[in-house]
Amino acid sequence: MPEHDLPYPDLSLPPALARDPRTPPPRRLRRLADLADAEAEAGVLDAALGDDQRWSTWSAVEKGQRGPEPHPDWVVTADAALDTELGLLKTGKEADVFLLERAVPGDPARRSLLAAKRYRDLDHRSFRRDTVYTEDRRVRRTRDRRALDRKSRYGRQVAAGQWAAAEFAALCELWSAGAPVPYPVQIDGDEILMEFVGTSDGVSHEAAPRLARTRPDRDLLASWWDQVRDAMAVLARLGYAHGDLSPYNVLADGDRIVVIDLPQVVDLVANPFGTELLLRDCRTMAAWFASRGLETDADELFAVLLAQAW
Repeated sequence: MPEHDLPYPDLSLPPALARDPRTPPPRRLRRLADLADAEAEAGVLDAALGDDQRWSTWSAVEKGQRGPEPHPDWVVTADAALDTELGLLKTGKEADVFLLERAVPGDPARRSLLAAKRYRDLDHRSFRRDTVYTEDRRVRRTRDRRALDRKSRYGRQVAAGQWAAAEFAALCELWSAGAPVPYPVQIDGDEILMEFVGTSDGVSHEAAPRLARTRPDRDLLASWWDQVRDAMAVLARLGYAHGDLSPYNVLADGDRIVVIDLPQVVDLVANPFGTELLLRDCRTMAAWFASRGLETDADELFAVLLAQAW
């Protein structure tokens, strides 16, 4: 194109912004254009998501909000992964648990099933004896403490987040110590994503039954009792009691047991109700196994656990 045929610079712009069209735009403008293109592309991708889908939140949470390293091989960390909700697994006193699939579309090797535990605020919970378990807990931020005391809407959100954070921290510590608990993948607000305990053939999924709903033979029953005692011992050596251990908070995953529902874990020293709650855990579990025909001794178990705690 002859030079005299080139369009003139935009004279309506201030001299500082007017430019010769033969030169590339400033780097800042190019970045803004790239950002606009990326946002437009993201909008198109978001529009393609179903009502039960979202992009993986793995990269959105802070480093301390992910599970202990090294992460198991099955944990999907790709930004391209989608979280697809597959339905409700169970409802509880303080939270509901949903089944979630995190997968990279078109890549069967990067796919995992997760249990998404979402805590309800205090207005929508049936579990009210919070103070027994939170006696030793402290809230750092003054604003949060005031909101909790006033039981404001924000305070109720803080309380839900506290319970989720307490359970996630307990899961991380117990998993690292070798306790039979689900692997905690991540926490985001009042939602914890953790290992799904159960079976799946890629089409149908079945959660492991709670201990209370099983009818094991004597050999399996004895094995499960040993595993329960070992799990309680791991907690005791760390200075904790489950606080609400029962056959409804233990999953029977084939030959192994998995302890779940740990938001109320209590410090045996700092919490004045700690040893009382530990004794209750011992009696509850011993009574269930005894009702199935296995000889147990709750007081002996309690003494053994206290000895390991101190």
